[in-house]
Amino acid sequence: QVELVESGGRLVQAGDSLRLSCAASDGSFDHLVVGWFRQAPGKEREFVAALRWSGESTNYAYSVKGRFTLSRDNAENTLYLQMNALKPEDTAVYYCAASRLSLVVVTETGYEFWGQGTQVTVSS
Repeated sequence: QVELVESGGRLVQAGDSLRLSCAASDGSFDHLVVGWFRQAPGKEREFVAALRWSGESTNYAYSVKGRFTLSRDNAENTLYLQMNALKPEDTAVYYCAASRLSLVVVTETGYEFWGQGTQVTVSS
């Protein structure tokens, strides 16, 4: 069991950068796949990016590739999502999620642990 706590969401302007954090407040990310999903108003939750904590495997959604970057702090059990060149269509609640699967999957059903979400709003 791992508890996920997100932070960093706020209101920004188009073109700005923002970094989200996801900390494992109760447990460790070792041997897990950890990543981000987002849900915009009136839309289904969608995959953003994820990585395998104990390896090099990463996956990014096409819509964010080249703009968003994952990084991590192993000692602090914290995953970061650096978001650059933000667009109004990036506005959503961003959720951190973790999976015990061995592959970096893009479907939310593959993730067992979820944070409460952090709101990112990008104004035009």
